[in-house]
This record gives sequence, structure tokens and C-alpha cells, in this order.
Amino acid sequence: LCPCLIYGAYIFLPFDAPLLPTISARLVYTLRCATFATFPIVLGMIVSGISRLCSSALEPFGELHQEVEIHRTYVSQSVHLFILYFFNMAVLATYLPQELLKLIPLLTGLFAISRLIFWMSYAIGRSFRAFGFSMTFLPLLAMLLWNLYGMFVLEPQNLLS
Repeated sequence: LCPCLIYGAYIFLPFDAPLLPTISARLVYTLRCATFATFPIVLGMIVSGISRLCSSALEPFGELHQEVEIHRTYVSQSVHLFILYFFNMAVLATYLPQELLKLIPLLTGLFAISRLIFWMSYAIGRSFRAFGFSMTFLPLLAMLLWNLYGMFVLEPQNLLS
């Protein structure tokens, strides 16, 4: 489903990436796009704080209720995946040709939407969360494989430079 979504958005959404000739410009562009990927994490932190504030626990640092634990776990996992996502996006931006830089905001949007889907499905039940997690993890795995391919096969002479 993820390749179909990315391909459809790449073809049908009417925007292009700006001209980014240098690696530093590409990294700044990636950083700006990655800012939007933090939206689900910040939203999860807000909801987690509100649910912890509104929980009926007598001890605020005691054992958490399930509704509070769901949001806390979501935020923790999302932060870990965002770190992996951001580093892979930064490396990916250095290897992509100019005409494919449109993928950076598309992958950012996919990350944000898939984290929100994971959060909703995680709140419904633990057995439903595989879809949202796979929408986050499989594009991340594809980016990692492409980055390794780019480093070791396409440009092995520039591996450490």
C-alpha cells in the first residue's frame, strides 16, 4: 500500500521540490520537512499529559492506567522511529537526483499519517496496530536499504568523504 500511496501522490500532487544544488541546501530542506513529521509526536505528548492529568490515579508517579500507558508508549515509540526516519531522510536527500526530491515531503507526510493511524489503531486494540506500524516501518526499511545501496554500490569511493 505504501508504494502505491507514494507513487500516486508523486504523480498527482501538483508541487515540485525547489532547486537544491548543494548538499547543505538538501539537508536544510529535509530538516524543514521533518519538522512536520513531529506533529503526531507533539499531539501525542499533549494528549498523554491531558490523560495523565485527568486520570483517577491517587499517586501521580504511581502505576499508570491503560489509557495513560497507551499514549505514553505511542510517544516513546514515535520518538524512536522519528530519529531513525530523520537520519535516513537526511542521507536519502544526499543521494536522490533533483527530480526525485519531491519524495522527501511525500515520505514525511506518509510518516505523519501512518503514526496517526498507528495511534488510533493502538487505542482500539493491540491486534490492530500492525497496519499502522508497517506503514511506518516498511518505508523506513526501504529508505535504509536504498541508503546502503547508494553508499556501498553507487558511490563506494565517497563512503567516508
